[in-house]
Amino acid sequence: MKRFLVALSTFLLFGCGESNQARVQQVLPWSETKELVVLVQNGPTALYVNAEGNYAGLEYDLVTQFAQKNNLKVRFLVSSNYADMLERLKRREAHMAVGGPRDDVPGLIYGSAYQDVNATLIFSSKVSESAALKALHDGRSTLNTLPQYVNALNKIKQKSPALNWHVVPNGDSESLIEQVSQGKLDYALVDSHAAEVAQNYYPNIVRSREIEGAQQLAWAMPENDIYLQVLISGFFQQQVADGTMRRLHDRYYGHVNRVDQLDALAYLGRIQSTLPRYKEWFQEAEQRTGLDWRLIAALSYQESHWNPDAVSPTGVRGMMMLTNETAQRMNVDRTNPYESIIGGAKYIQLLKETLADRAPEPDRTWLALAAYNIGLGHLIDARTLAVRMKKDPNSWTDVKSVLPLLRKPEYFSTLKYGYARGGEPVIFVESLQSYYDILARFQPPSKTVLPMPSDSVIVHNPDNLQLEINSVLNPMAVEKLASL
Repeated sequence: MKRFLVALSTFLLFGCGESNQARVQQVLPWSETKELVVLVQNGPTALYVNAEGNYAGLEYDLVTQFAQKNNLKVRFLVSSNYADMLERLKRREAHMAVGGPRDDVPGLIYGSAYQDVNATLIFSSKVSESAALKALHDGRSTLNTLPQYVNALNKIKQKSPALNWHVVPNGDSESLIEQVSQGKLDYALVDSHAAEVAQNYYPNIVRSREIEGAQQLAWAMPENDIYLQVLISGFFQQQVADGTMRRLHDRYYGHVNRVDQLDALAYLGRIQSTLPRYKEWFQEAEQRTGLDWRLIAALSYQESHWNPDAVSPTGVRGMMMLTNETAQRMNVDRTNPYESIIGGAKYIQLLKETLADRAPEPDRTWLALAAYNIGLGHLIDARTLAVRMKKDPNSWTDVKSVLPLLRKPEYFSTLKYGYARGGEPVIFVESLQSYYDILARFQPPSKTVLPMPSDSVIVHNPDNLQLEINSVLNPMAVEKLASL
């Protein structure tokens, strides 16, 4: 009840919308207030509410870590587009804006670059790439784009004078991608990292080669705040040096290319045709174990494609592809789809408990799923090897980098459990992550979970933008995509 009242009070304070005039209020210096006010877009590459009901996103993680390192509180101001963020920053409504490219904007300076992105052309899979490029260069079609890519397009226009485009000032990459997927737009120019994340949710679109050279993402701030710029530069140097940046990039982008277009379309079809038969059982498994039912369902799809009669050459079988030993340990009949689902979920939870107090989430879940695939003993060997190689045994990113070494004699001969096909659990977990992401977009959680309020981090959303990861697509979208 207390949590509900806190959430309700937050909604009443920040969720009812504000007039533009009320929003134009300059912030006090962060060095005085000890609070950093940050403009950010909502979306899967910046800030959103993930499937577990927590705030997430690369920008969210980076900013909160920066604030923690400098003993600052942070207040995010959520905006629907980057152009609006820059205008508000120039009016001193915030101390910085994150998630956009480094550019020459009067009155603003930028911190250290931390990610390269490209302008990527997207279009329907019904159109060939050569036909798409020709239609654009000949001026027979109009390209829809975001303000940050106008300079790049002006350079292209020097060689292709007929090229024309329409700037969507209040848009964002994912909304443009969705409109192309729905047939509302023919072509769009978007951020490459946003296109990578969205490609599995919209498998009827195609990504073309990059239009222009790489741009660098960097945090923007008013030109007079040199001290903040210095702090940001030092922060990113440390993030790169200690491997944190590499792990964060892997968390959000490491698995996005694992499932191809045909597999994603087949999965969407089975979400419509097959999942409804077993959905209640997956939800019951959540009630018994506390695991998100969509994670259990994604695991089952990865294992058997929701086929209760599935059998592998090695003798594992059923909906969750359990070994006979595991089924006996969980006291279930693995040939019974209901019992297989319950037994598989209980086994994952057991593996997570085995890793308790060692790995934080979501790393603990991915490590447990790797053990589900390769066996706990081989996972222990991989973590031992990670320590020897001065890597973090509690980081899935670090452990998956050493798992393939378990097939090499110079490594497995020095470990307790010996040889293993260590590349397989990496592919297994990354594919599962993609299937889970897709299902989380199209299927709501069994119960709504609000992010826990924090004394050090506030998310201010005056325009009532939908932040949940499964709110981007309407309920009919999966049926439309699956029918393609």
